[in-house]
Amino acid sequence: MSETRYYMVAGHRFGVTAETDDFVLMSNYEPFANHDDRNLTFTLTIGEGVAISYSEEMCQDDEGQKIVCGRTADGRPVFEYSWAGATAGWMICSKDYREGRLITTGRHTKLAIDNALMVIFSLATAVEGTVLFHAAAVSHKGRAYMFLGPSGTGKSTHARLWLKYIQSTDLVNDDNPVVRITDGKTMCYGSPWSGKTPCYRNESYPLGGIVMLSQAPYNKIRRLEGIEAYVALITSISGMRWDTDIADGLHQTENALVSTIGVWHLECLPDKEAAMVCSEKVIMNSDD
Repeated sequence: MSETRYYMVAGHRFGVTAETDDFVLMSNYEPFANHDDRNLTFTLTIGEGVAISYSEEMCQDDEGQKIVCGRTADGRPVFEYSWAGATAGWMICSKDYREGRLITTGRHTKLAIDNALMVIFSLATAVEGTVLFHAAAVSHKGRAYMFLGPSGTGKSTHARLWLKYIQSTDLVNDDNPVVRITDGKTMCYGSPWSGKTPCYRNESYPLGGIVMLSQAPYNKIRRLEGIEAYVALITSISGMRWDTDIADGLHQTENALVSTIGVWHLECLPDKEAAMVCSEKVIMNSDD
């Protein structure tokens, strides 16, 4: 039986219409359940159907997980999700990303649902001062700190070092925290998307600092300024930058982050000293 359930992430409320079997796969969304159907940022309908015809514009392939982006003949955005060569589903969206429909194939359905919701969330909210980061985020004494870097850099490892060695630290999200700027405040939120570590916390904290990680045979941290800080953020933010409205929204948010939040580069080893060097510098300067 089909039904509609509502959720709220980073202050953005959205609705999902699906069969009961699909909601069974969505336990990671339960902490974000919301019973208000007003002022929805977007809606997504999930169901079976036939393949969507579209022209390809871009392809992203990461360790066997592939997303192909394209458009229908009438210009609507399409996203095809596949794993290990098997298509899991197609999502077709309205041009403003306020409405989406996910057609599943019965293979890797949960992965299709999670990726479809991440994509439409990041696109529908980009014009509202919101960005979905590929990062690990921790909280410490009422503030959040995010660790960025390409896959394999050690974001999760560094977060675990903080948890182990920096007292009063908790994990907020291990893969896709959300940052939103509203009413002059920059907040970091947990999300239903947390990669391999099941951390689905409906929590938010003022953002105290952002740290770009890179591996090195030593531990050294420095603050980034201006265009260097801006560039450090770009590769970790989800969004379709060939869409003018989305690109403008992301640009404004990135500029605001660079202007108000400390952005750092930590060259490091995966050890206790790295966590100490990073935390001492970043926490001390989080009120700047």
